[in-house]
Amino acid sequence: MSNAPFALDRREFIALAGGLAAVLVIGDGAYFASRRSAAHAQPVPSESSTLTQPATPLNGAIASSNAEATSAAAASPETESAAATNSETPSTTLEDLPWNLRLVNREHPLDADFEPNNLAELPGASWVEPHVNHRVDARIVEDLAAMLTAAEAAGTHPIICSSFRTYDYQENLFENRIERAEREEHLEGTDAEEAATFWVAPPGASEHQTGLAVDIVDANYLELDEGQEETATQQWLMIHCAEYGFILRYPTDKSATTGIGYEPWHYRYVGKEAASAITQSGLCLEEWLVETYHIQA
Repeated sequence: MSNAPFALDRREFIALAGGLAAVLVIGDGAYFASRRSAAHAQPVPSESSTLTQPATPLNGAIASSNAEATSAAAASPETESAAATNSETPSTTLEDLPWNLRLVNREHPLDADFEPNNLAELPGASWVEPHVNHRVDARIVEDLAAMLTAAEAAGTHPIICSSFRTYDYQENLFENRIERAEREEHLEGTDAEEAATFWVAPPGASEHQTGLAVDIVDANYLELDEGQEETATQQWLMIHCAEYGFILRYPTDKSATTGIGYEPWHYRYVGKEAASAITQSGLCLEEWLVETYHIQA
């Protein structure tokens, strides 16, 4: 399969491991006009992770980060995952959704100062890059570790190359991608920004800021491009990730809905029951939330 237009080269990937390089992200061409206005006017934290996205069928409001953090801490993953598939009492607004189903994209961005208050550092393991402080939402650590341990037991070699990242770090990734579009595509202004948003999410629009997403690559193939799907690691993960509460967030045939280029390495935690339902439905997260919860636009 051919590589994605903006696939990272090995030098960029290695730089990302050290927390300094640009990575692919979620995006869509609607952020460009405001990148130097509102996003720069707010104080931002210091981050570290990835990916992209266009228009979605949803445009409801997202609850404030503080309110969600408080409600999330009060509920268990199992209880909220069960709620994810309860169609008898559907939610009508996005803020009513449980923590594990929070929708983050260009239309539903996070605040510049949002940072999960329960981040946990991943334990030392062969599937964690050495000398890299990878952190995720503490509530997904057990399932993430179980998934990657099982993947290794099956003979594959997964490595987490990106996990939680801050608003500031995402902003740096986005700016770097714009510069690359200007340099390599000879684009200018909003054209360069629009091109960048398909491969790198604008600040606030990346799921990595929630601590619920990770980028996983095969140790024998470190490129972030479509070649990942041919690796043993990705083939195993695509089949089994739902068993551990994860979904492949940006499938190859859903870019028109997610606004993000195909990313066969970006996995998002939604809980075991929701992951099973989403996988069986063949829908992406945006579509499934509309169908299951009848979210009103």
